[in-house]
Amino acid sequence: MKKTVTAILFLFFTLNLYAQQNAAPYYGFRLGLTAHPNFGYIKAENGKGNGVSLGFSYGLIGDFNFAENYSFSTGITITTINGKSTEIDALPYYAKVSSTTPVSYDLKYKMQYVEVPLTIKLKTDNIGNIRWFGQFGLSNDIKIGAKQDAESNGTELADDINSSDWTRFYRAGLIIGGGAEFNVNGKTSIMTGITLNNGFTNISTGKNNIRNHYVALNLGVFF
Repeated sequence: MKKTVTAILFLFFTLNLYAQQNAAPYYGFRLGLTAHPNFGYIKAENGKGNGVSLGFSYGLIGDFNFAENYSFSTGITITTINGKSTEIDALPYYAKVSSTTPVSYDLKYKMQYVEVPLTIKLKTDNIGNIRWFGQFGLSNDIKIGAKQDAESNGTELADDINSSDWTRFYRAGLIIGGGAEFNVNGKTSIMTGITLNNGFTNISTGKNNIRNHYVALNLGVFF
């Protein structure tokens, strides 16, 4: 994992140096920083979601501009996705309850990933100091942490327990979003927008299909 992250960071900085040496309007590689909140929620096949939970994302973002209005956009961020659900016979708690009837559990998933988005960004021409954009692509997430709270019928079963054994290592999601870049000075711009990250892989190792999603309020600075 450390070698993979180091290789991606090295690639980002190499491309950024190359872009600075071969500068042209809107072409080359742009590197930036991001830190923003997100609002996560759960969809459970054998249960239901219980509202939204606050999470956070921070790290590097990068745009490879292959044409004046088109970019391949990627990055590497640490992203926390939290969400609540009510599920029937949820792992691993149902095995500890002796009952012939289904038992429901109120759960909170607290998942942390290294996220590498692979997206296409479509930009407008400059309108004053603003460029509007739309974005679409794939989210690739590698789990680096998993915690969970659980209770059933008002009885606490777990508080911030390590749930790595019954949550999956890889998560994929569909990214769709949009926003604007505000030119500050020269090559420096501030990016803001909103993104839906719709998870389509099961995050649970059990039979129940659990998917986590989030809506992010994006904030970033390109240099």
